[in-house]
Amino acid sequence: MLKSLFPTLGRFRLVVQLVMLFVTVYGSVFVGTYMADKISNNLPALSCAYDQMNGGYCVLIPTQHIIHHRIGEGIVRAQQLTFGMVLPLLMSFVAFFAFFFVIGKMFCGWVCPLGTLQEIVGKIGRRFGIGLHRVEATDLGDVKRVRPVKWLILLGLVFLLPLTTGLGVTPHSMGNPFCDICPSRVATTLLTGNTEQLALRVNDNVSFGLGAIANLLIGFMIVGGLAIRQPFCRICPLLAFNAVFQRLSPMRLAKPTRANCGTCHICTDACPMDIPEISREEGRKAYHEDCTLCGRCAEYCPQDGIIKLKWGPFALFASSREYYKNRVKGELPDGTVKPLKFVRNAAKPASGTADA
Repeated sequence: MLKSLFPTLGRFRLVVQLVMLFVTVYGSVFVGTYMADKISNNLPALSCAYDQMNGGYCVLIPTQHIIHHRIGEGIVRAQQLTFGMVLPLLMSFVAFFAFFFVIGKMFCGWVCPLGTLQEIVGKIGRRFGIGLHRVEATDLGDVKRVRPVKWLILLGLVFLLPLTTGLGVTPHSMGNPFCDICPSRVATTLLTGNTEQLALRVNDNVSFGLGAIANLLIGFMIVGGLAIRQPFCRICPLLAFNAVFQRLSPMRLAKPTRANCGTCHICTDACPMDIPEISREEGRKAYHEDCTLCGRCAEYCPQDGIIKLKWGPFALFASSREYYKNRVKGELPDGTVKPLKFVRNAAKPASGTADA
């Protein structure tokens, strides 16, 4: 039944992404803000609490607030670390693990509204014939330089600055610095017709600077996303946060050792994160920290059963040569699709000019 409705895994994932984009942006319209808060709080995906109509909040929001208001300020008052400070943070992590255990890093590749928006922007770029710029994977050149950024943002903006703000070292406006620059805060609220988060706050220089960075990032995501696949995902601190716990979820990417594998590199070409390890490595090393479990590597592997999406012992999807042949008819591994007709015609010289 599912195969008849969704002929490709990519098509099925897009449907899930669009449904989750609608739920995470507009979900409380149907269940109410109270129920949305209680049922789907602390998602391991960039679903922003500043969107007043959303159906779930990003786990980084309570993490920053608890570190700022409870742990940091508690240390300043010279109080002991009691359950009054630790328990709220612990409960946030418990809620996070409850969600994360089920589908793991698929939250990045299937649920995250900001990831979905970036994919849509990228598809628009491919459809209009905008050339794809790869983050060079040769010898881990560009990839190696970009990868540490997400960890620096996680440590600096999500953990360190909220803590120093709570200690009184940095200004109060630095209490949740990542949320203040997160492009999801601007993107998802704009989808609800709320332009408030796009406006720059001029009450102090720090708030103004963080707002300016947020606007730059959303502009980078929209413009850069036309030519670079998933540009913000590569530096997203939630990707790093989820990577810390990726082994705790039964959901994973599996790639057994095969003698004839590792020469075509089609799986890396298909990967929206340009992960070279998926073609070079086997076993646990192939399931890299940057993987969002989108499944494109399995879709575009031309060999039977080489790459699988698994939940525990169960294979949910496995690569197939027949599936690969059908998949490339509509879209190439790098995401290139048939350009729109008027775009393609515009690129061709007029017949009169050619005759001349």
